[in-house]
Amino acid sequence: MIGRVALVETEDRAEGVRRALELLGLNPVQGRKVLIKPNYNTADPAPASTHPDVLRSLVEWLRDSSAGSISIGDRSGMAVTRQAMQTAQAFSIAQQYGLTTVVFDEMAADGWVRLMPPGSHWRQGFYFARPALEAEAVVLACCLKTHRFGGHFSLSLKDAVGMVAKTVPGEAYNYMAELHNSPDQRSMIAEVNTAYTPALVVIDGVDAFVQGGPEVGTKVHSKVVLAGADRVALDAVGVALLRYYGTTAEVSAGPVFGQEQIARAVELGLGVNSPRAIHFITGDAQSEDYAAALQPILGT
Repeated sequence: MIGRVALVETEDRAEGVRRALELLGLNPVQGRKVLIKPNYNTADPAPASTHPDVLRSLVEWLRDSSAGSISIGDRSGMAVTRQAMQTAQAFSIAQQYGLTTVVFDEMAADGWVRLMPPGSHWRQGFYFARPALEAEAVVLACCLKTHRFGGHFSLSLKDAVGMVAKTVPGEAYNYMAELHNSPDQRSMIAEVNTAYTPALVVIDGVDAFVQGGPEVGTKVHSKVVLAGADRVALDAVGVALLRYYGTTAEVSAGPVFGQEQIARAVELGLGVNSPRAIHFITGDAQSEDYAAALQPILGT
């Protein structure tokens, strides 16, 4: 298995998204029902949340790629989801392009599907958003940041937590309380990814939080956009980027593929199993040099 990662050095998010997707050369959305899953844990400015330019550029690429219906959906962790989506311009962009939206935590009980993966650290399984399960292509719009509440970093694997219920109508159990109080939190993050496979992932690293996060933190101007379909490859490159700019002790510890989110994802067969399987795609000398600088951090 080869994990192809398109890397574009850029300060222009919209251009970076389009160039990265063009370099990747995939079209898994033609004629398909697409769900865009952004990162609206809060609506604080990028890299805390998905920048409107990223969402708009992604929507335009999907339309140009002959996607069928397109919807935007999320569940916030630290904010009221509807307010976060409103502030982050998700609703206005959806209206501009004639898309639908879904606020996951406003769904009735039948909007959630209970999953119990074998060997999971979730005590009683978890509930996953039905719109994501019923989409024919899920496309992630992620940020590049650390996560001080136990996740250590928040990239594509962590973005899937926004498709898991905090609570389900009619039930009292708080699944996010279980997640955030568990010593196995990072493995549990990887385990929710067994529910689905994304068609495409875009990571906006034009700016990044290298300390703190997910909503505020120490910001660097990292000038990069990544795209691919392999979550493990993308998150490994994301961790390498955080290390390149100097990050937390937790994210800096051990080999990149020894990070618990990544290691558990590899165990579950969610992507590549070593840095040797990551193949960068770049379209210019500056991006090529950037990718080359990350190779020794990724390891061999």
